[in-house]
Amino acid sequence: MKKTLYAAFAFTLLLPGAFAQAQHVEPVKFSKVTITDGFWKPRIDQVATVTIPVCIEQTEVKTPRIRNFEIAAGLKEGKFEGIFYDDSDVYKALEAIAYSLNNRPDAELEQKADQWIDLIAKAQQPDGYINTYYTLQFPEKRWTDMSMHEDYNGGHLIEAAVAYYDATGKKKLLDVATKFADHFASLFGPGKQHWVTGHQELELALVKLYKTTGNKKYLDMADWLLAERGRKVAKGYTWTDWKDTAYAQDVLPVKLQKQITGHAVRAMYMYTGAADVATQTGDKGYMNAMKDVWEDVVYRNMYITGGIGSSGRNEGFSEDYDLPNEQAYSETCASVGMVFWNQRMNSLTGDSKYADVLERSLYNGALDGLSLSGDRFFYGNPLASKGQHQRSEWFGTACCPANISRLIASLGNYIYAQAGDGIWVNLYVGSNTTFDIGNKQIPVEMKTNYPWEGNVAITLNPKSATKSALHLRIPGWVQGDPVPGDLYSFMDQAPATFTVLLNGKPVPYKMDKGYAVVDRKWKKGDKLELNFPMEVKKVVSKESLVYNNNRIALQRGPLVYCVEGVDNDKQAWNMVVPANTVFDAAYNKDLLNGVVTLKAEVPVVNVGADGLSATTSKKTITAIPYYAWANRGKSPMQVWLPTKINDIKLNY
Repeated sequence: MKKTLYAAFAFTLLLPGAFAQAQHVEPVKFSKVTITDGFWKPRIDQVATVTIPVCIEQTEVKTPRIRNFEIAAGLKEGKFEGIFYDDSDVYKALEAIAYSLNNRPDAELEQKADQWIDLIAKAQQPDGYINTYYTLQFPEKRWTDMSMHEDYNGGHLIEAAVAYYDATGKKKLLDVATKFADHFASLFGPGKQHWVTGHQELELALVKLYKTTGNKKYLDMADWLLAERGRKVAKGYTWTDWKDTAYAQDVLPVKLQKQITGHAVRAMYMYTGAADVATQTGDKGYMNAMKDVWEDVVYRNMYITGGIGSSGRNEGFSEDYDLPNEQAYSETCASVGMVFWNQRMNSLTGDSKYADVLERSLYNGALDGLSLSGDRFFYGNPLASKGQHQRSEWFGTACCPANISRLIASLGNYIYAQAGDGIWVNLYVGSNTTFDIGNKQIPVEMKTNYPWEGNVAITLNPKSATKSALHLRIPGWVQGDPVPGDLYSFMDQAPATFTVLLNGKPVPYKMDKGYAVVDRKWKKGDKLELNFPMEVKKVVSKESLVYNNNRIALQRGPLVYCVEGVDNDKQAWNMVVPANTVFDAAYNKDLLNGVVTLKAEVPVVNVGADGLSATTSKKTITAIPYYAWANRGKSPMQVWLPTKINDIKLNY
């Protein structure tokens, strides 16, 4: 396990630095954003037309998840089938449907969602409890084992309910979720029973419920749940059978935590909830803990893809710098969680570095979890393969398909933000939205061919001149840093030259926390243009990350690249890429739904026909975006490429 967490006795003092001038920046909701983007809109449409129907079929036909609700509602006879956390997959699918209905209205899909919601409402017990596993088998054992995901399932119910209400205005599922939250609050809290969430999720969901209903008791309950950790009050198999309190981030109270431990998805959901609470309350203890834990993740425990959780044993973290490539676990859900957490950290601080990490996880570690066809999935996401990996139709534990579906469908949540009269642009995604600035409105339209090209055009259309500070994120990879910290760096660390033009002419701006800020009175039709050079960058690792010594990775824009055998004579482990190699980038509309490929001539090791000799020759190799690998059958793959031959290992 990772080293033990250490307490910080002065945790209540606000430390100098990023958090000293923290600024709460509120993300613009998905329901207020229309996405028109050439890269993302086809994926969003595909989630609606392919991925969500796959989730519905698996949930309703091929597995007993919906049938469990029908039995609990008294509409069918039978017994519970499946795993105790399967209810959550129904709720995550509903959440994805909610976002999709906003993106692409579909009366038939909405009718299906309403049918499910009717079932869920009928399955809810009179006191507000809802969980088909316990209702159908062990009603007398409700709330007796903190490891059994009753709270986790309830959290996903709340998230689905809030999303469906935002998308459709319908309250039936929100009423079910509120009744569940009230039931939970009647049993647990100050002066009542203790409760430690076995799989964190309820914390962040309660903050969403608070923001939707305005009822502060839900925010207080989220805060209380976080405060319960690390106080030796947990009961359940995680603690009694496994005896692993670090697995559930329960060694120390959250405000004293400094290092990442345990199960990666649990950690992401918990720290997302903690950042949410800190944003709403200004609690400095959470702020400082989040800063320390985030640095431990990003500076020592994150893959170049933005993936986290290298160990399959605990689906999470092990030791610092333990980031093997071929054995990487890097669960899709953990990368989704990185998007959640880093959005909240950006909201909490107004600092672009968190949006930088969000972007990295989104375009690489998370997007890799969904096939280009929309109907196959990765649970784990290795950074190297001998050719044994392939995407799956579904999983016994099926958290990842619905999770990546809801993330892509909810992309509108992550593009824009606002604080006071200021507008923030965090992701460069073609889209439209409208900001309320004082008593005026500023419609905004963004057009771009990102991530293939670095040109971004943002047009502002207020009816009358309106003053606002427009904050444009200048990605770290433009400024010479692939990620915050020193875990990864570019071989050429010189910042790229980017331009900011207004109506075709240079415009003054100031840099603030990684954003180029243009503060002025905006007129109707003002067009602001950004241009980011899309250079092919070579990435190296800190020496402590021994798996990558004498290796480089390739990055262009926000995308990490890999070599795959299908493009390289069925080989991915026989090439050497000297540090001075020059790669040419070109868009290929016919490959992998359209991608920019990288090509270079490098030494390649060739085995003689007799199997008794080897030579090297120069050949042109092709690299593709990492997210697109394993879409053409099984094939060897590598992200980190050797810069020289250090040793020879003969395969048998």
